Amino acid sequence: MFPLISVFLARASLPDCPHGACLRREGARGSPLFSCEADPYTCLRSDRPLQGIFLKKKKRLPSRKKTAPAKSAKNFPAVFAALKKILTPYEKRLSVVRYRPEFYYLETLLPGHTGKAVCFGAVRLGKNYVSYYLMPVYMTPALQKRISPELRKRMQGKSCFNFTEIDPILFRELAALTRAGFAGFRVMKLV
Repeated sequence: MFPLISVFLARASLPDCPHGACLRREGARGSPLFSCEADPYTCLRSDRPLQGIFLKKKKRLPSRKKTAPAKSAKNFPAVFAALKKILTPYEKRLSVVRYRPEFYYLETLLPGHTGKAVCFGAVRLGKNYVSYYLMPVYMTPALQKRISPELRKRMQGKSCFNFTEIDPILFRELAALTRAGFAGFRVMKLV
């Protein structure tokens, strides 16, 4: 029998519930399978017609505490501008593919080994941090060895550095890595 039909039949055949709407298991010594006394969410009262055998109690999950935005979130545009300033001198020899207030992307004019232009670097303004991408670090293992432990802590993946505030010392190191990476691209004849 369809569940909804059995629910309606059960309503009519159970007068012992104070509401006349709870279900009982047949042949179970009168113990309720679902009763309004034991579980108010499974009572089939007319004011709750859709809450029946199909409704299970939801487990309460611990509520997440809303975290306050980072204090330096207001400085993200300044961090973006400072990181973009590192890549700006290379615009003459590279192509600016995308430049929006939240994304700045440079790639080579000459094709790489795949026949397509190669990404040189990019700066992206994200929700939680500003990312600086430098592909020569990924392509040249010698550059990876030059990264200081402080800058390596900011590294995510192989060629991405995340910042939440302006750090002049690390930005100078990034500028030196970018210069060395550009020189490496010249040696590889990508620039």
